[in-house]
Amino acid sequence: MPYYSLIYQGVKLNEYVGVIQIGDTTIEILPKADKKQGESPSTQELWRKMLLDMLMAVGMFEVSAPTSSSLNLKSNSILDLYFELFLKEAEYLLHRGLIKKYRKVEGNTTALKGNLKFGKHLQQNLTHQERFYVQYTTYDVVHLWHSILYKTIKLLEQINSNASLHSRIGTLLLNFPEVPELNVTEATFNKLVYNRKSEPYRKAIEIARLLLLNYHPDVARGKNHVLALLFDMNLLWETFIFVTLKKYFYKNQSAFTATAQTTKYFWKPQNGNQSSIRPDILIKRDGENYAVLDTKWKNLNGYNPSPDDLRQLYVYHEYYQAQRVALVYPGSELTKISGRYLHPSHGAETEKECSVLSLSVGNSIKEWQTYLGKEIEEWLMNTKENSLLKLLTPTDSR
Repeated sequence: MPYYSLIYQGVKLNEYVGVIQIGDTTIEILPKADKKQGESPSTQELWRKMLLDMLMAVGMFEVSAPTSSSLNLKSNSILDLYFELFLKEAEYLLHRGLIKKYRKVEGNTTALKGNLKFGKHLQQNLTHQERFYVQYTTYDVVHLWHSILYKTIKLLEQINSNASLHSRIGTLLLNFPEVPELNVTEATFNKLVYNRKSEPYRKAIEIARLLLLNYHPDVARGKNHVLALLFDMNLLWETFIFVTLKKYFYKNQSAFTATAQTTKYFWKPQNGNQSSIRPDILIKRDGENYAVLDTKWKNLNGYNPSPDDLRQLYVYHEYYQAQRVALVYPGSELTKISGRYLHPSHGAETEKECSVLSLSVGNSIKEWQTYLGKEIEEWLMNTKENSLLKLLTPTDSR
């Protein structure tokens, strides 16, 4: 499993954070930037808030409802927050008016409309001359979009354990149109095509997708239903750094621009597909490649980065012709270390420099983002750092 590994008399959680609900038991998995951090309630509350704010910063909680800025829940549980965000989106859609779509209907009616299906009409209505078996087009709210939302509301009715949301779920069920039961899979969401009318549904559908595809009912006993909303902390950290830099450069340093996941091919076989490399963040200065950042959500704890990470940055340095490369870690305090790669034949320092940035965590998300932007900007502009790290050559190992 990517989420955890089994150890002696326990479970070791991997780089995923989030929440797991098993029946009435909810387990929150919170990130930590350093192993020295305590397990006090204040520390847990800080990281619960920081995780929620990081998810909001990268767009995981971006919503359409105009009142979403004042959420009622005070528990700050990730699961409860997702539930309330979905409810706000669904309530907003009801308030603005549900969209209608055309659909084909086939069956017996007491009036002749549409196309008469003559074969089935004779088969079913020989003794009912007042009926007509027809196929016609109707324009109503019964369609795929509302089937997905209705199924999600029914799911919340079943698994929600927050008393403050019960009445809102019940009100939604009363006001939302009943639609046919739908078996939801990944393919169901792939069928949806957004346009001008359906665009306001995007956020509600995205939350519904997350909830429905990560819900696993216990088909054997029907008691311990499982809902797991887990996020790869490495990917979240990478996206958070990218979003932070993009916003910071736009406001404060227009010479720099940040792009994510810029691919280059570096190996071509005689047959088959080429192999590519894709750094986390590529920073350009006045349109030219300048620096490459590789983000890692892990604890260095005073040790050097792994040889694999350093080799990876060596390749980025070469192929992107970057002036600077760096590994970016979270930490309990600010640490900036630089070093140079050694020449493979005589061991002398080369011009290829690699830095290690361990950036401490702020007390609020805005403060943290401003701090990250300033520190990385300073690193980009300043070439004089503490040369305390002796970098390994690409062929060395521990």
